[in-house]
Amino acid sequence: MAEAELIAGILSTILLCLLVIVVCWLLCVRKHGQSALIRREPGKYEAPIKYELSHQALPPLNGFLLRMASILYTSLIGSWVFVPSSLKRGHFDLIDRLVLDEVPIYQPLVPFDGPVSDGSDVSVDDLIIKEHARKEDSFRFESISDYYHKYRNLELTPSDVAEKVIEALRDTEEQDPQLRAIVQWDEKEIRRMATESTKRFESRRAQPLSVLDGVPVCVKEELSCEPYIFRVGTCFRSKKCMEDATIVTKLREAGAVIIGISNMHELGMGTTGNNVSRHHRTPRNPYNVNHYTGGSSSGSASAVAAGLCPVSIGTDGGGSVRIPAALCGLVGLKGTFGRFSCAGCAPLAFTVTHIGPLCGNVRDAAIMYGMLAGPDPKDLSTKWQPPITLEDFEKTSLTGTKMGIYTTYFEDASSEVVDICRKAVDFLEEQGAELVDIEMAELEEIRVAHIVAILGEFRTGLKQDFAEHTRELSSENALLLATATQFTCDAYVTANKQRARSISYLQDHVFDKVDVIITPATGVTAPEIHHNHLKYGFSQTSLTLDLMRFVSIGNLTGIPCLVVPVGYDSQGLPVGLQIMGRWWEDHVILRIGNILERFAEGHLRKPQVYYDYLE
Repeated sequence: MAEAELIAGILSTILLCLLVIVVCWLLCVRKHGQSALIRREPGKYEAPIKYELSHQALPPLNGFLLRMASILYTSLIGSWVFVPSSLKRGHFDLIDRLVLDEVPIYQPLVPFDGPVSDGSDVSVDDLIIKEHARKEDSFRFESISDYYHKYRNLELTPSDVAEKVIEALRDTEEQDPQLRAIVQWDEKEIRRMATESTKRFESRRAQPLSVLDGVPVCVKEELSCEPYIFRVGTCFRSKKCMEDATIVTKLREAGAVIIGISNMHELGMGTTGNNVSRHHRTPRNPYNVNHYTGGSSSGSASAVAAGLCPVSIGTDGGGSVRIPAALCGLVGLKGTFGRFSCAGCAPLAFTVTHIGPLCGNVRDAAIMYGMLAGPDPKDLSTKWQPPITLEDFEKTSLTGTKMGIYTTYFEDASSEVVDICRKAVDFLEEQGAELVDIEMAELEEIRVAHIVAILGEFRTGLKQDFAEHTRELSSENALLLATATQFTCDAYVTANKQRARSISYLQDHVFDKVDVIITPATGVTAPEIHHNHLKYGFSQTSLTLDLMRFVSIGNLTGIPCLVVPVGYDSQGLPVGLQIMGRWWEDHVILRIGNILERFAEGHLRKPQVYYDYLE
């Protein structure tokens, strides 16, 4: 007995000594003592430029393991040991090693030459195309022009369409699996707006308010829209919207019929659309309901692809309009930072978030741009912008247009995506475009800086939510927010110095040679939904890297970006091509997109789930 007590005492002493050593190491060892600093001079970039965009990912987690990981990461020992280890494995220690002398830019508002917009709208009436019959052997999405002609010819009224919308929304809730594109809708509201619109078309005294009058639209849950609840994709936010976001106000003033609030990845913090909230659940891709829509504007993409409405509104802080547009076979526009007002949008990632439309065609995206962009006194970032223009939108030739391709970057996608996008680029060249080989420096630094900026801002904006609702958050987002707690002031400032550096590089070394940059929209097509993802969610950083590979530069630097569908992979899943332009030249990427759209004309495929109100 005495011997056992002696052994127990010795073991206790050893454990206590080990504990003291660990505590002393944690308290006394310099955090970055072993990391070599990387000094970069302003205006100077490594030559030759190396393509070093990371593919290094953490092990995938789902189900019970993901839940346990989220609990561990949000614990004290997790913040000391596991989170720092994960950050280093994900190459986020890079931001701590950078020494930059650039003055940080906290919002990517780039100056321009010429007059400032006075707030007047550009005329979009000329963008309505003549009525034409659909070909029986081909598919195309219903457009704003289709509604325009049906209403004005009195072949159909907005009230007729509203009844079809309500019937379709009910049907989506009876499907197995449910589509879950629209998560909040009100029959009375839909009918009220449709009735008001119908009266304008039928009255001899009244006139339609715009080309959008009577057209069904939906709005992402990240934007405030009366009389709905401002949940932002969560199960714990329950505040009712008391005022419309500026974009919603513009839709109402145009006479649009808001059919409801679209689903989204919880808090806009993911790229797949997976949502385990009881109020939301995961929306389905209309091209294959067993695949994801992409996120975070998941419901907005699903709604348009399924024909529930021809246009929708999303937000894009890290590809959240462009990724779901690409995965659902749609057009997605992320305008220049400061073009669209974000007033009334959840203030979560304020230096990288853009509002933009998702549509079935480029012409509708141009219409939405012309009607919704512009200065807003409620959003100071929109104050200093040039007048809205759609100059040369109808041009059919690309002669004189220079398109930059960084080949190594362009080919960093699945072989099917690269092959289809290459054929689309060949088509653009046939239309007169000149292809120019370019290089893009510090893409890995851009990726890391963007993540530090967006997650750091999320962590600040969600401070109360993270404190009070940690266990109600999805496990994926609990992991992300726990990770963001490790980002320092130094890291955030350095990320914004990198933003300034990358803006300068684009100005002086890319857009001095080309008009636009061309890349695939995503590295892969829509991933499959696995049953064990639906209860606890999943975290797969390799998939996130694939989906976000071509989007970070647009959000960090604020350049305008447009995604256009160009084909389908061997599973019939859509593939998109991305066009990125100079600041404030949104009209240029729309013009190019309008021509690019002809590449897939006649070859578009009808989604598995599609509602056609106008037939």
